[in-house]
Amino acid sequence: MTGVDALLLALGAVAVGSGVLVVATRHLVRAGLYLVVCLGAVAGMYLVLAAELVAWVQVLIYVGAVVVLLLFAVMLTRAPIGASDDLDRPGWPAALIGGGAGLGLAALLVDAYRWTTVDLPDAGTAERLGEQVFSNWVLPFEVLSVLLLSALVGAIVLSRPDIGATGDDAAGDRGRSR
Repeated sequence: MTGVDALLLALGAVAVGSGVLVVATRHLVRAGLYLVVCLGAVAGMYLVLAAELVAWVQVLIYVGAVVVLLLFAVMLTRAPIGASDDLDRPGWPAALIGGGAGLGLAALLVDAYRWTTVDLPDAGTAERLGEQVFSNWVLPFEVLSVLLLSALVGAIVLSRPDIGATGDDAAGDRGRSR
């Protein structure tokens, strides 16, 4: 085992451990911070694999934008930040479904490749990646941007009870907030 292998295993363990903490914690803000650690570990794995562009895109888009969007959505919707006993559910159904899905995907992956080696293409450049994204993958790229925009608009609509309310409802909501 080389040093690169050990580093990849360590970063993978950090990513999996913090991913488990994301879904296991009862505090929403802590879950967001654990998500930052998980996504940062994935970016570190990209750096070890010499994919610097993908690592920086991971940091900028996921760590920088998605987690900030998540925390803003929490603040805008006035969701409970601490542990709340009335919203907690038993975790065993989710663990059972997640474990079953993980085992099924692992079995599918092993069955698909059967320990064969796969020839990797030449290393890509930023120019080639940009060419692929903006020629072959432009429609999914734009659909994703519309999806993120609609999520942001939805968070704003959820945070303002006076949007879409009738005249009497809006006046009652304004009176209660004071």
